[in-house]
Amino acid sequence: MEHFDVAIIGGGPIGIACGLEAKKKGLTYVILEKGPIVNSLFNYPVNMQFFSSSERLEIDDVPFISKEAKPKRSEALEYYRRIATSNELNIKLFEKVESVSKTNQNFTIVSNKNKYNSQNVIVATGFYDLPNLLKVPGENLAKVSHYYKDPHFYAGQKLAVIGASNSAIDAALECWRKGSDVTLIIRGPEVGKRVKYWVRPDIINRIEEESIKVFYNSTVKEITENEILIDSPKGPIRLENDFVLALTGYMPNFNFLKKIGIELSKDDKKLPKYNPETMETNVEGIYLAGVICGGMETHKWFIENSRVHAPMIMANIVSKKKA
Repeated sequence: MEHFDVAIIGGGPIGIACGLEAKKKGLTYVILEKGPIVNSLFNYPVNMQFFSSSERLEIDDVPFISKEAKPKRSEALEYYRRIATSNELNIKLFEKVESVSKTNQNFTIVSNKNKYNSQNVIVATGFYDLPNLLKVPGENLAKVSHYYKDPHFYAGQKLAVIGASNSAIDAALECWRKGSDVTLIIRGPEVGKRVKYWVRPDIINRIEEESIKVFYNSTVKEITENEILIDSPKGPIRLENDFVLALTGYMPNFNFLKKIGIELSKDDKKLPKYNPETMETNVEGIYLAGVICGGMETHKWFIENSRVHAPMIMANIVSKKKA
């Protein structure tokens, strides 16, 4: 087995930032990514535009130049890919970590392709892997998706979009503009307050002019091949339906965190236990970086405010090596 000072699980922007920082500190490292470089960003909708401006997405003081103040997905992919390749980061792609175990002072990391030995482990896996399920009959039908990619697919179709946040609202607007008959189903009384400020007026205007139908204070009770059953304030409603986009958010892989020994809070937030000054968890030698630190509070950490985790972690690792 190859031995490293640091094994970084996750090759997203924060995982890349950790790799860059390890390299600067003279530490041996490996980044293990289950998909392509910045896998989560790759799986974002093709037309997605970030809420953050480009300078807030920069890592390692490398300038991020975009056509508009807020970059698109394609520009972010180019930016992070060029950083990874130009710095010749030691990143293993399409290599999913299956287990992490500790023996004495070292960790054994087993992936679907290899085994590694490392003195420290950083978990920077984000939260985009596991969708929040509706848990209703019919959710497993082929017509239902928890991820949205391209509006062209839904042109001319009766589309139900479930959710009130950015992903749901972006999908509803894009698909409507490509010719979909869109119905929004929102659990609360209004469009989400965190929807991008330049998008929220657009969806509200489309709803008011009845271009996009909406059911507030409503939930989905059943999905069939040709219909969707909604529980609304006016009672049960059945709608003709071709496709469902259930964009109700995502969550970290809590089972993986618990499996490697990280403690979670007992409440619904499921906050992982870590030292906010070093990012080290209750398991000595395992650190957290990025949005995974927020547990179910997936709106708490972003690229722009978790970039600082990389230097914090590496500083602690270096200090322990010197001790």
